[in-house]
Amino acid sequence: MLIRIVKMHFNAAFVSEFSTIFKSVQPKIESFDGCSSVQLLQDQNDPEIFFTISHWNDEQHLNAYRQSDLFKTTWAVVKPNFKVKAEAWSLLDT
Repeated sequence: MLIRIVKMHFNAAFVSEFSTIFKSVQPKIESFDGCSSVQLLQDQNDPEIFFTISHWNDEQHLNAYRQSDLFKTTWAVVKPNFKVKAEAWSLLDT
């Protein structure tokens, strides 16, 4: 299993919109082939910082999602609103 963690730091004005966007795409991501779950966490000290944690069967399934229209259209809206460049880690569940 592959666990993907993405840290995103948004402009303050986008925080509420991002939460709404995530709620609408979360079930679509979770229904993507090879994804067993995805969750959104918000930093307790800085409400502009979010983390997504998703679980994938393997890197091939994650990459297929990252090449999908769902990812591309969502990322096109989200990316311009970063205060700091997003960071991502792919970790193996041992």
